Amino acid sequence: MNEINHKTVFVLDHTPYFGISCESPIDCDFIKSKVPVPPISKSLWTCAVEASVEYCRIAYDLFPVGKLIRFVVSDTAAHIVNTWNTGTQTLTHILNAMTMVGVPPRQTQASDYSVIHGLRAAIEALAEPTEFQKEQLLAHAKSDNAKLLNRGRVICITSARDDASMKSLEDIFRTVLVQQNTIAGHKDYISIDQCHLVIINLYPANMESMVSNRALIEISPILMSEIHSNKANNISNKLTNLILPHFDLASTTVTGIPMKEEQNASSSANYDVEIFHGRTAHSVFLGTELVLPHSLKDGSDYETVTLKWCTPRSCGSSEMQPCLAQCRVTPVDVTSRPSSCLINFLLSGRSVLLEMPKKSGGKITSHLLSAHGGEIFIHSLNTARSCLEDPPSISEGGGGRVTDYRIKDFGVLMQQHRLIPLKPMPERQPDENLQKMRTKLSRNSRYWPLTLGRTVLYNVRHFMEPLLLLTPKPELTEDEKMMCLKSIYNLSQLEERQESLVLPNMGHRLKGNKKEEQYRLLWSELETIVNCNGSSPNHKAIVSCIRECRRMYPNADGSDPYDKSHGTEGTVPDAHRASVIRATTDSPMSPPHSMSGSSSGAGGSGSSSVAGAVTADSSSSTGAIALGASNTTVGGVVSLLGGTRGGAVGGSKKSFSSGGRSLFDALASTERAISQKRIDFSGRLCTPTGQIAKLYSHIGSKDSETTAQGRPADVK
Repeated sequence: MNEINHKTVFVLDHTPYFGISCESPIDCDFIKSKVPVPPISKSLWTCAVEASVEYCRIAYDLFPVGKLIRFVVSDTAAHIVNTWNTGTQTLTHILNAMTMVGVPPRQTQASDYSVIHGLRAAIEALAEPTEFQKEQLLAHAKSDNAKLLNRGRVICITSARDDASMKSLEDIFRTVLVQQNTIAGHKDYISIDQCHLVIINLYPANMESMVSNRALIEISPILMSEIHSNKANNISNKLTNLILPHFDLASTTVTGIPMKEEQNASSSANYDVEIFHGRTAHSVFLGTELVLPHSLKDGSDYETVTLKWCTPRSCGSSEMQPCLAQCRVTPVDVTSRPSSCLINFLLSGRSVLLEMPKKSGGKITSHLLSAHGGEIFIHSLNTARSCLEDPPSISEGGGGRVTDYRIKDFGVLMQQHRLIPLKPMPERQPDENLQKMRTKLSRNSRYWPLTLGRTVLYNVRHFMEPLLLLTPKPELTEDEKMMCLKSIYNLSQLEERQESLVLPNMGHRLKGNKKEEQYRLLWSELETIVNCNGSSPNHKAIVSCIRECRRMYPNADGSDPYDKSHGTEGTVPDAHRASVIRATTDSPMSPPHSMSGSSSGAGGSGSSSVAGAVTADSSSSTGAIALGASNTTVGGVVSLLGGTRGGAVGGSKKSFSSGGRSLFDALASTERAISQKRIDFSGRLCTPTGQIAKLYSHIGSKDSETTAQGRPADVK
């Protein structure tokens, strides 16, 4: 199947309205005289012709063959300026024909002036086969499967009153297009498979248009249309903007070109020259370490890439460099002195290197301007390893000598996503399985570190092997979920014992290989990979478990990562979260701590402080209990036994179930925490429940003295 899209037809409105002034005076340097010179302005017709001819010049410069442009002038009838014959596809022929057409007629009483005549002729021109299309038709005349796609573009420069008039113009064009395809069987015409209509509404600079701009939309399966409303003095910029997407072009501005001043030959100044070329000269660098310095062109709607001029060199065979792409070049402002100097410099046999910044800093020569056979080209140089050198090993990639690629894991990934051709079946959609595989590959490769130096999880995969193997599944069974949870709890126990992870290939990822940083990155990476692999209820349960376990330790700045990211349970101070008692007694199933910074006791007055942590057992109803007495300071860890439920006042009222844990889990974790403490003193252990144990019972005389000084002799 051949796709032909090389036709463009300009329809220029030649009605009396286009003979009026554009109301944009031209700056002229006249000799001072006593007689005032009236302002001089171009007509709408002159602006339209100059802009369309400049559009044609750029296309002819960059595409000497293959791109054909026709002109149709419309007033009381359609006037054909040139044909698809290559002999009439020159600027000289077009300008001579425009001279014969002349300026629009003055206002007359005739009512048959319309641009519709030109639109009808443009549709017929698109239906006429070019010389290339005729050759293709003859070559495929004996083949039944070959089809010639005929596509083209119509650029109409006219003037309308409002949006309703523009809508009527589009409807007429669509109707004529459908009618033209009904007579496609005629020997002189072929059917139009796709037409792109561009309507430019032109009006004087001192007026306001009632026509709104509209982006490209699909009017019918074979017609797309867009509308642009512009002042006459800006029509040249508009067509310059449109030619970039029409012919897939890109803009480059060469900066820092040293040129001698015209008035003073001994001095020089730096100038900038903008050039157009194929987009391939820039797109070949996508995905590399080069940075395309894009910037919006002043007074235009398109972006240009800025490259810096380097010391020019002769284009000798010893200095030829391998390149990735080669595109023709044409200056945007062909009449300016800097453009003329640059073109003449390159045509004299010299070549110029252009610099582009790198992501890692510095600059690199990325492009080369050089002339071949009287035509100027821009070459995209190969900035990576040359294809003429020996092929690199698998451990030496684009980033340098990288030796820790996950080669085995990549092989497993390829085996898991291997495609096998299936026999077509009527009940199965053609690309059903292919789409499923694309979805699976997208899900499983959403997070996939290329090297071991950029991952913590895959360096300790022997701890998390079940989770890494099971979570890529779209659905998990209850048994599989329990296996994943068991792996998470095992990892949490490792962190609780503060065991260091063996990470041989961490590179620059960690700062000092601290245990806290290792576990912080490991938990973060674990949550990321489970989130990316699936969204089933069991996957969500595993993510919730990971988040709960992450709450056991703070970030490097002392804050809780779970609280920062979710913002639901961030009321506990960081100092309590980082307490020693929590780091040594809490477990993954422990309830969240709720200790306030200050509280007052029920049985005393004055100042009271508790230095340490307060742990409640199964009979207490709050997570933090403040004990106080007059001028009393308790240093250490205070354990509350049973029977104190009614004696707790103050502190946080956060219940055990607020952290998403059941009562059984809270009781079990508290018992484990108590069992890990040191043995209580013998006096309390030997005293029956409910009675008061004597402190320092063998020293009876000192007990009374201590009591007299306000210090309690008995401890409950």
